[in-house]
Amino acid sequence: QVQLVESGGGLVQPGGSLRLSCATSGTIFSFLPWGWYRQDPGKQRELVASISSGGNTNYADSVKGRFTISRDNAKKMVYLQMNSLKFEDTAVYYCNRYSPLNTWGQGTQVTVSS
Repeated sequence: QVQLVESGGGLVQPGGSLRLSCATSGTIFSFLPWGWYRQDPGKQRELVASISSGGNTNYADSVKGRFTISRDNAKKMVYLQMNSLKFEDTAVYYCNRYSPLNTWGQGTQVTVSS
């Protein structure tokens, strides 16, 4: 059974930082690219960062230079370091494969507010 468990979100002031973690189980991990997605209420879920099996990364223009995605194949974990957070980064953040599974985790809420 596939499980994706995101954690690390919270309330942070503009300019602050958070590190998100995603624990995966029940699915192939090491040989596949993974990504972090986010969704604001009323908006479509968007891919903000992805990482290949070899560690190559790609970012949405809106987060480039501020977010860093990483992975630990041994632990089957994906991480998202978020720096210089902005109001518009407020969303629920999810991890999933780059070609998403039908199963999604509960996500972790990130709120950027002063």
